[in-house]
Amino acid sequence: MNPYKMKKLYLLLACLVWGLGLEAQQEEHFSQFMYHKMGLNPAYAGNQDGASITALTRNQWLGLDGAPETQLISFNTPMWGKRLGVGATIHRQTLGVSEMLTTETAYAYRPNLGPGTLSIGIMASVRFLRINYSQTEAIQSKDIDTAIPADLQSKFVPNFGAGIYYSSKRFYLGVSVPRLLENNIDLADGDVTISKEVRHIYGMAGLLFDWGDNIQVQPQVLLKYVDGTPFDGDVNVNFIFNNKVTAGLGYRLGGSISSGIGESAIVLFGAQVTESLLLGISYDATLSELRSYNSGSIEAVVRYVIGGRSEGERFVSPRFF
Repeated sequence: MNPYKMKKLYLLLACLVWGLGLEAQQEEHFSQFMYHKMGLNPAYAGNQDGASITALTRNQWLGLDGAPETQLISFNTPMWGKRLGVGATIHRQTLGVSEMLTTETAYAYRPNLGPGTLSIGIMASVRFLRINYSQTEAIQSKDIDTAIPADLQSKFVPNFGAGIYYSSKRFYLGVSVPRLLENNIDLADGDVTISKEVRHIYGMAGLLFDWGDNIQVQPQVLLKYVDGTPFDGDVNVNFIFNNKVTAGLGYRLGGSISSGIGESAIVLFGAQVTESLLLGISYDATLSELRSYNSGSIEAVVRYVIGGRSEGERFVSPRFF
């Protein structure tokens, strides 16, 4: 089979996994998850000193036609002396002829606990799912095969979730379930449930320690669990120079079942350009069998903090916990 046909085959398999998703990871991967904590855990809302706006874009499996693409923008802010936090996110994901638009709102209550802060958060979300079957290609006429829909099908799916998050100056720890309901996500009419949303459980943790006068080290981990699927997770180690520049390496589990070497190796870079503006970029080198059919994945993030400083420092530190 030639490479072009193989690309089509892998894309078809990816679409089936996303579309049916009976026991599969359905949520997006983010290599820079440390800048998108609120989307994973609503208890993070308002955890910074000022209001924060974050925009993130990800192109997965570059060079593979119809591969996943994600764009999002989020806002969160503390309120009432940082005892409360609120936030909202809008993001869009495309995969082949399918598209998913999601809006989320988050609310967090943040009592002090010991040397840090414990946040308890809840979130509500609505997803708009649609597939444009008119863009599909069939090996025979669609007029002959009536099993292939000829038009656009769509559906709204509401949900809610919850999480807890504890942070101090030197570490953070959180557990969350962003979507608790296992909704039917079949687009076609029928009484039998073929595909549904599956419950994702996230665990996240990070540490910070000094390494000399101007260098800090920040290891972080994001664990992902879905019932009936292999355990998944991301781990990275960042080095922070002068509280302004971040560089690090990451690794994502999953991907290849046969080789067992994981899904991707990741390079991360970030810079606090001004006292309010942070820029970040990452590149994933694919480790699974798909590595022969794509050029890796790339992700970029922009964060702007309105007011507030981190622990009295001149710059808003990229290590916000």
